[in-house]
Amino acid sequence: MYNWEWIKNGDITKALQLRFEVFCDEQGYSHEQETDDLDKSSFHLICLDNDIPIATGRIVKDTEYKAHIGRICVKKNMRGTGLGRELVEKLIDKCKEYNFKEIAVGAQVRAMKFYEKLGFIPCGQQYKDGHVPHIPMIMKIET
Repeated sequence: MYNWEWIKNGDITKALQLRFEVFCDEQGYSHEQETDDLDKSSFHLICLDNDIPIATGRIVKDTEYKAHIGRICVKKNMRGTGLGRELVEKLIDKCKEYNFKEIAVGAQVRAMKFYEKLGFIPCGQQYKDGHVPHIPMIMKIET
């Protein structure tokens, strides 16, 4: 059984540890590209297995009714287990709790099908975030 923790205005060291492993070590982003000022105001979710971070993501409030989820990653040896889906579903549920009507994600193009299966639809042109192609996607929350 994994331990899921929500962090708001707290220590996100373990989330950053996993993000650096996935986005920097595996995908070639710099540590400066991976961190930003939004980390301070975001709502972070981290999944721990015996205190080892295995999945993480964050929610950023864009407007009163729109949130952006991002920095979503799963430890390499845990991919394909359903953990990523569970992570994103938990982020979506938290957005619903806060009555957001839209959830945006800047998805890596290679993960677009993953997000489509969860209910996101492409809503713009591809762009590069660093060296990786991304696509903006959105989910409308029905009330």
